[in-house]
Amino acid sequence: MKRTLLLAALLTTASAMMSQTTKKSFTLNDLLGGGSTFWNLQPKYMFSTWWGEVPVELTVDEAQEMKNVKGAIEKSTLFTCDDLNTILGEKMVRACTSVEFPYPDEPIVKVQTSKEIILLDFQKKTIVWRGALQEGASELVWNKESRAMAYCIGNNVFVQTSDGTRTQLTQDGNDDVVYGHTVSRDEFGISSGLFWSPDGQRLAFYKKDQSRIPSYPQVDITQRMAATTVDKYPMAGCETEDVSVAVYDVKTGKTVWLQNPKPKTDYMTNLSWAPDGKKLYVFELNRDQNHMQLFGYDAATGLKDSEPLLEEKHPKYVEPQNVLAFLPWDETKAVMQTRRDNWNHLYLIDLKKRMYPEWHEAEGGGSTCDHVAVSLLTPGSFEVRDFLGFNQKEKSALFIGNVTHPLRATIHAVSLSKGVTTLLCADDGVHSANLSANGSQFIDTYSSPTVTRKVELTQTKTGKSTNLLTAEDPWKDYNAPEISSGSIKAADGITDLYYRLIKPVNFDPSKKYPTVVYVYGGPHAHNVQASRGYYFRGWEIYMAQLGYVIFVLDNRGSQYRGLKFEQATFRHLGDEEMKDQLCGVEFLKTLPYVDADRLGVHGWSFGGFMTTNLMCSYPDVFKVGVAGGPVIDWKYYEVMYGERYMDRPEENPEGYASSSLLPKAKNLRGRLQIIFGYNDPICVPQHTLSFIRACIDAGTQPDLFTYPGDEHNMFGTDQVHLHERITRYFEDYLK
Repeated sequence: MKRTLLLAALLTTASAMMSQTTKKSFTLNDLLGGGSTFWNLQPKYMFSTWWGEVPVELTVDEAQEMKNVKGAIEKSTLFTCDDLNTILGEKMVRACTSVEFPYPDEPIVKVQTSKEIILLDFQKKTIVWRGALQEGASELVWNKESRAMAYCIGNNVFVQTSDGTRTQLTQDGNDDVVYGHTVSRDEFGISSGLFWSPDGQRLAFYKKDQSRIPSYPQVDITQRMAATTVDKYPMAGCETEDVSVAVYDVKTGKTVWLQNPKPKTDYMTNLSWAPDGKKLYVFELNRDQNHMQLFGYDAATGLKDSEPLLEEKHPKYVEPQNVLAFLPWDETKAVMQTRRDNWNHLYLIDLKKRMYPEWHEAEGGGSTCDHVAVSLLTPGSFEVRDFLGFNQKEKSALFIGNVTHPLRATIHAVSLSKGVTTLLCADDGVHSANLSANGSQFIDTYSSPTVTRKVELTQTKTGKSTNLLTAEDPWKDYNAPEISSGSIKAADGITDLYYRLIKPVNFDPSKKYPTVVYVYGGPHAHNVQASRGYYFRGWEIYMAQLGYVIFVLDNRGSQYRGLKFEQATFRHLGDEEMKDQLCGVEFLKTLPYVDADRLGVHGWSFGGFMTTNLMCSYPDVFKVGVAGGPVIDWKYYEVMYGERYMDRPEENPEGYASSSLLPKAKNLRGRLQIIFGYNDPICVPQHTLSFIRACIDAGTQPDLFTYPGDEHNMFGTDQVHLHERITRYFEDYLK
């Protein structure tokens, strides 16, 4: 009997081993976005959009209407690529995945090619309108109501009306004076420099005068005699750009400038048009970024309202990130996002209800002064991650937030009259949503640690969903590692921090494995969430396949945990973050399979700063590090980001000194490789080169690799090459 049981056990073990060995192994090409086989191993995805209230699936070949018939989805073809090309008379549309439905009540589809924007009636099979695109145009924005375009050629702004009439609005654009492009280095939620009014009759646009900003020289080695190009780079504490806003009136042909009497170093952001196009609302911020005001401007005259609509102050910083969203059924009210109570929440602003302005302390540690009525819509200890829009019939606002758990992102509706918040999706995972025209339905795409990907059509009023897609696991034939998540306490002994832990493929609990800590750690980013694989990175899977434990921890200072969580690092970037990461190391040391003598660390950008800092601050802890595009000294980083989190160097000399890695170069003992893009305009090469010089002077020995022609990140085949190099470094020195 015992021999029979032993034989059965041996057969079971052998069978399990054979199952593992017969499964496929990953390559970096399989796991990285620049890899040649990456898309072959991604979960099936559904491209979808809305034609008014009609959900539409877009494939390469056709657009299909999706109807819910007794709880089941039936599809019917609206048009095919061949149909559109027949209307056009030539093969201009190669994939229906790129078309849009700009008008909810008309059977019109928008097609954009490299030369034209074209509107087609897919039912009548006719061309409704077409507008030529100018060669060399960039920053293009098209208004569906007026069918006018705004764009830049070089650094000047142009408007082209629906009849093709072209007007050049600015004449003196150059490297120093830039019109129509983003300003403030894309901080404060800025991602465009051109803004149409809802009716397309007025255009607001940015001007930035950067003539006072020094030029950082970038070297172009593609020519026989290398040449320099110029980045206007405003370093912390130095001169910054002057920003102003103009409004062009299409009907009158006149341009007016917003009359802003404040110093020109103030920031003007989150431009929001009133629904009638008569006013432009602007969030304004002082250079210290600790006093925010919301002002209205008369679009016809450029005159500023005599007093702000609201104000916020904070001893550390205030950071407006989002535009106003006006209620479709009441143009005197708008929804605003702010972290005045510590958490990013939705607030309702009543523009017509004036209040006696008084300063009040806010729960987020700052103070507020509201000149109009402002009421909180989404109370609670969670962050609104995304505002989706409105359900016009139910008069509710829809948003995504980590309401039920810090790692989740779920969809909710809040009634603007009753203040009741309703969950509208599965209470797990990380969701994104695309609302129909009036918000009565949405398409929900999500994943979780147990769900590869699902797409559902959901009714906003009831939350009732119909499945559109359940993707199979594309890794079912591959030898994938175990991925788990949990929490530890931060260095303050109070705050919960969440981690991702990836065990080696074919994990053996009796072995001890080399372990790599992947780190970012800075604001506006997070590394752990309850999506598929807890938000893993492809390179981590590859390293687990090679026999490494991978550990990722979101320290204090990172995203979606509230203002106080983020501001714990204020004026001393790196200090608290490293303390939290060391708590993670102490946790790793409790795991019997982690070899504490073979700990490595890797990160990019802020994570490169953290990697270099950890290697030099705790040289006895980490044996090997790979730092990508690192910040070395915050004096060399740009004004907008740098001064928000560190203040100006002359105001915070102690913080800048403790955060600089140059004096720490002498402490380096382990193997550290620094990698950077040779033409990085974000974290300029001066950072890395200064650290290498400091190491030479101190007699320490880092390794260096660069990517000529690449900027802050590597893409395409360079991305694969980069991760081959990172992997090789750990294989050479940590294995």
